[in-house]
Amino acid sequence: MNIIDRVKYNGPGDVFAWRWPHDSLVWGTQVIVNQAQEAVFYKDGKALDVLGPGRHTLKSANIPLLEHLVNISFDNQSPFAAEIYYVNKAVNLNMKWGTQEPIPILEPVYNIYIPLRAFGQFGIKITDAKKFVTTLVGTVDEFDAEQILNYFRGHLMSRIKDFISKKVINDRISVLNISAHLNEMSAALQNDIMAEFKRFGIEIVNFYLNSINVPQNDDSVIRLKEILAKKAEFDIYGETYNTVKMFDVAEKAASNEGAGGVAGAGVGMGVGFGIGNQMMKLNSTSMENEQSTIMAGPSCSSCQQTIPQGAKFCPSCGSEQVQAQVKKFCVDCGTERSLDAKFCPGCGKKQ
Repeated sequence: MNIIDRVKYNGPGDVFAWRWPHDSLVWGTQVIVNQAQEAVFYKDGKALDVLGPGRHTLKSANIPLLEHLVNISFDNQSPFAAEIYYVNKAVNLNMKWGTQEPIPILEPVYNIYIPLRAFGQFGIKITDAKKFVTTLVGTVDEFDAEQILNYFRGHLMSRIKDFISKKVINDRISVLNISAHLNEMSAALQNDIMAEFKRFGIEIVNFYLNSINVPQNDDSVIRLKEILAKKAEFDIYGETYNTVKMFDVAEKAASNEGAGGVAGAGVGMGVGFGIGNQMMKLNSTSMENEQSTIMAGPSCSSCQQTIPQGAKFCPSCGSEQVQAQVKKFCVDCGTERSLDAKFCPGCGKKQ
C-alpha cells in the first residue's frame, strides 16, 4: 500500500466534483485545497469533515470526525483508508437547456393548437459541498455539468412546460407576442425551480428563458399564418372585402379559361353572374331611392307631413296650403307678364 503524504487537486477544470484516486493516508499528510474549492472527507461510506481553501495538515485538531473512525498509532504513521472529494464551488453560468419535444398549447387569441419550443440557460453554484457529495455525487469519480443537467432535466422540463402553458392560457398571451414576456417569465421560473436544486446543496444564480418559438413547417402554424394574412386583407379593404375577393376569383377564372376549357368558362360565368347580381342590387337600390325622392310630394307648411301634389288643404291637419305663385317673363326684354298674356306689355312681341 502506497502511503500518500501530499494530496492536491489534479482533475479536469470543468467538473463540480472530483475524487482523489488514492485512499491511503496518514496523519500528517498535506492536503492542498485551491481557491473556490472544498475537500470533503469520506470514511466507511460516510461524509465527515470539510476543509476549505488553503494548505492543511491532517491531524485530529482539524479532522475531529475522522479521528473517531481511525485507530491512531503511537507514531501517527500508520496508514488508514479515507476518500477525499474535491468540490468546485465556482459559479458555472453555461448550463444550457431546451425542450426536446414541442409543447402543444391552445393559442388563446385564435383558438388553434400551436407547438412551442423553449430554449435558455442558467447558472449554478455549489453552496453546500457535503450535501452535494452525499446526495448527488455518490461514488462516481467525476461529476460534471452534463450529469447535473441529466439529473435535473425531468424536473426542469416539467416545471418549464407547466409554467409556460399556464402563463399563456391564464394571461391570454398570444404566441406571436410572447417574446415580450421573456424577462418576466425567466424571473418567475428561477424562483419556481430554486427549491429543488437547494435540496442538493446547489444555488440557482440566474435563469434565462432565451427564446420561445414555433416550428415553421407545422400544419397548425401554416394555418395560423393564412388566418393572419386574411385578417390583414380584411383590415385593409373593410366592408368591400367580399367584392374584392369576387373580382380576384373572376380574374383568375378568366386567365385560366384556356386551360380549364368549359369548366373554367363555367366558373368564370358563375363568378361573373355573382358580380353582376351585386352590381344590379346596387343599381336597383339607387333607382329605388331616386324614384322615391321624385314621387314624394310637397310638405304641409304647418305639420310638415307629405301632401299630394296640388292639394289645397292638408289631409293630416286640415290647414290651407298656400300655392306658390308662378311668374312668367318676356323671353326678349324680360318684362313680367301675366300667365295668359299673348303679347309682352313691355316690347309687344308675341309670347
